[in-house]
Amino acid sequence: MKILFVADGRSPISKNWIRHFAERGDDVYLASTFACDVDFPLKRLEFMPVAFSAVKKQGTSPGSGSSRSVSLRTLLRQWIGPLTIARSARKLRAFIQEVQPDIVHALRVPYEGMLAAFALTGGLDTSGKSIRSTRPPRFIVSVWGNDFTLHAPSTPLMGYFTRKTMKAVDALHADCERDIRLARTWGLGVDKPTLVTPGNGGIRSDVFYPPNEPVTNPVVINPRGFRSYVKNEAFFKSIPLVLAKRSDARFVCSSMQGESQALQWMKELNIEHAVQLNPPLSHAQMGDVFRGAQIIVSPSIHDGTPNSLLEGMACGCFPIAGDLESIREWITSAQNGLLVDPGNPQAIADAILIALEREDLRHEAAGLNTKIISARGEYTQNMKLAGEFYELVIGYSPITNH
Repeated sequence: MKILFVADGRSPISKNWIRHFAERGDDVYLASTFACDVDFPLKRLEFMPVAFSAVKKQGTSPGSGSSRSVSLRTLLRQWIGPLTIARSARKLRAFIQEVQPDIVHALRVPYEGMLAAFALTGGLDTSGKSIRSTRPPRFIVSVWGNDFTLHAPSTPLMGYFTRKTMKAVDALHADCERDIRLARTWGLGVDKPTLVTPGNGGIRSDVFYPPNEPVTNPVVINPRGFRSYVKNEAFFKSIPLVLAKRSDARFVCSSMQGESQALQWMKELNIEHAVQLNPPLSHAQMGDVFRGAQIIVSPSIHDGTPNSLLEGMACGCFPIAGDLESIREWITSAQNGLLVDPGNPQAIADAILIALEREDLRHEAAGLNTKIISARGEYTQNMKLAGEFYELVIGYSPITNH
């Protein structure tokens, strides 16, 4: 089939999804909202900047930058970013008219889904024809973890464009069941097909797998980097509480090397000897890091299904995460992980100490999580479901036209 993806082409999550269809032989086109390079075959790649994405340098990773800059950029994009959509949509609309894809799939609601929705339904092309007057492509959007819980209600414009997007789609893919329910409240028709799988397609078992021998070193990893919805301050403040009882514990933080805020917390809390700040790493490198840790901590207050959490679980790490509805779809607290208040340093520390002391709990959880990932999280199986979903959507006849 012919598929046009609208996505952040830098994102490992997007690349993992798109790669499958490119390598299986579909005609794949990419409208990337950020300048990027890809290492898989595309029919064509076009740069479609939106919400100030053009100011980011090529090669930077999503969410990169200092904690302060990430927060300010998020705020700016939420308030003003939607105003940039109409201009970019004209370019995307022309691209769609030229390619005539079977499917337009936007990977994320803000701003890729918003951009595609406006391009497909928001106006006229250069010839004066509505995009819907030609053979209409099916329009699919993938919802990522905080699209509805963080971004949609953040500003009136974000709410407006989220609702416009949900009303425009022919089908929806989400990484948790919660977001299917929330999508209905934002305008998704009850008749529209839906699919729930991990946002990046799932876990590659040749990269993320358990170690040959159980990990004996008390290593804790936080793989989330700096994001506005991750309570890293609470995580860092939990470290001295853990060290007071387990002075041998060590902590690894992903994508935080050189981060001034992290360095300041380490100095103020006197934990520099126990914390390692890593640069962004490849999937293969992250697999090795996970296999060297006993515990993974994901202290987020907004999430769907964090891909890094599943990756750590697949590598045998005991998961500690924020007690969120979406996370409870994967973790039952005190069985295959622990769920805590992500903003409470003492709660995080208590959970880490329990996991460090309870080898039996870690061992039982590792076995359960291996089965869970195999049943619901494996990449090949989920991408097969995605391909079948595409075929279903192409043949789908909506009750009403957009």
